[in-house]
Amino acid sequence: MKITIVCVGKIKENFYRDAVSEYSKRLGRYCRLEIVETADEKTPEGASALLEEQIKEKEAKRILDKIRDDDFVCILEITGKRFSSEGFAQWMEQLTVKGISEIVFVIGGSLGLHGSVRQRANMAVSFSDMTFPHQLMRVILCEQIYRAFRIIHGAPYHK
Repeated sequence: MKITIVCVGKIKENFYRDAVSEYSKRLGRYCRLEIVETADEKTPEGASALLEEQIKEKEAKRILDKIRDDDFVCILEITGKRFSSEGFAQWMEQLTVKGISEIVFVIGGSLGLHGSVRQRANMAVSFSDMTFPHQLMRVILCEQIYRAFRIIHGAPYHK
C-alpha cells in the first residue's frame, strides 16, 4: 500500500520532525509513505473572514494540485468520522480489500481546509474535538497509521 500525506506548511520544530522521521522509518516495513508539503499562506493578525477564505482557497489549489483524479482522499477534519485505533485499522484494511492501494491523507493549514478540498475528499476523519497544531497532527497521523498496520498484522502495540 502507498500512503501519501499532503500537508500545508513545513515542520519547524526538530522534535516534531524527529517524531515524523521515526514513524516514517517504522512504516517502511508496512507501506510506502510519502509526505508532500505545500506552502502555507501567512495570515495577518485580525484578518477578515474574506481574507481567511482567500488564504484557504490559495492553500487548497496547492493541495489539489498534489492529488490525482483516481486517488482515495481522506481529509483530517474536526467534523469527520471518529474511530478507535482498532476501527481505524479495520477501515484501512477494508480499503485494501476493496482494491484501494493508495490513500492520500490531507492535513490543512492553521485556518483549516477550503470547501473545494472537502468536496474532493472521499472521507473525512476526526481524531478529536480538540484543535491540534497542524505540525503535531502530522505526528499523530503517522503514529495512528503505524498503529493501524501493527493491529492489521497482529503485532503487539501499546493499548
